Amino acid sequence: MISYLCAFTGVSRSGYYAWLKCRTKREWKNTKDEQDVTLIRTIFQQEDEKVGALQIKMILENDYEVIMNHKKIRRLMRKFHLVTKIRRANPYKRMMKATQEHRTCPNLLNRQFKQEKPRLVFLTDITYIYYGKGQKAYLSCVKDSTTNEIVAHHVSTSLGMKMVYRTLEKLKLIEGGFHPEALIHSDQGFHYTHPYFQQKVREAGLQQSMSRKGNCWDNAPMESFFGHFKDRVNHKACRKLKELKKKVDHYIQRYNHQRYQWGLNKMTPVQYRGHLLAA
Repeated sequence: MISYLCAFTGVSRSGYYAWLKCRTKREWKNTKDEQDVTLIRTIFQQEDEKVGALQIKMILENDYEVIMNHKKIRRLMRKFHLVTKIRRANPYKRMMKATQEHRTCPNLLNRQFKQEKPRLVFLTDITYIYYGKGQKAYLSCVKDSTTNEIVAHHVSTSLGMKMVYRTLEKLKLIEGGFHPEALIHSDQGFHYTHPYFQQKVREAGLQQSMSRKGNCWDNAPMESFFGHFKDRVNHKACRKLKELKKKVDHYIQRYNHQRYQWGLNKMTPVQYRGHLLAA
């Protein structure tokens, strides 16, 4: 009967007996996997199912002092169907066009995002956030491209110029100031090509750099932050602007001080800034 069943299923007798012999080992491995995935599942659920294997690995090491290979974490996530909620690219995203009296700046940064010193290169951009009953707000941010730290941000219900002016004022007040040769990089949006904004940038002691027209890769780290923000923050649940601002502040505080990043030697942005300054 065994020979008949093996032939029917296309399995060799030796393969069947080898599988039978390893039954105890398989059961032990399954039990071990169930034990290991318990903590992974806990972290996954605490982070609203919006973290991947690398982020879980860093949280395990830093917060739980548990060393686990990221390949094993991926295997366990596949095995137990822990599927990360990810954002989808919007192919219809449009960029605002600058008027003729607005002047663009050369691409001084040229995608050299990682520098040896913090506070040397800043990236800035604006994104929209829906809240309440379909109401729209706008988030303006400045990011240190070396440490990934969000050093200034401002939320407004208006897309007017005051939003970027306020963000720039907050940048000027950051602890420790910025590098004497610092530059701020953006896309060619209406706000950043505005003559008055460019004047304020010069008065702040910053150089200004801009992405090439229609090339989102030239400011990719800033776009990446906004994508992660929208993945992690349930902004649509906020009923009032005050509640939305509080949620934005909380996320950015947590992002700067608690979110370990693989590209920062598994440190948080603030930890990595301290690491660079001490080196």
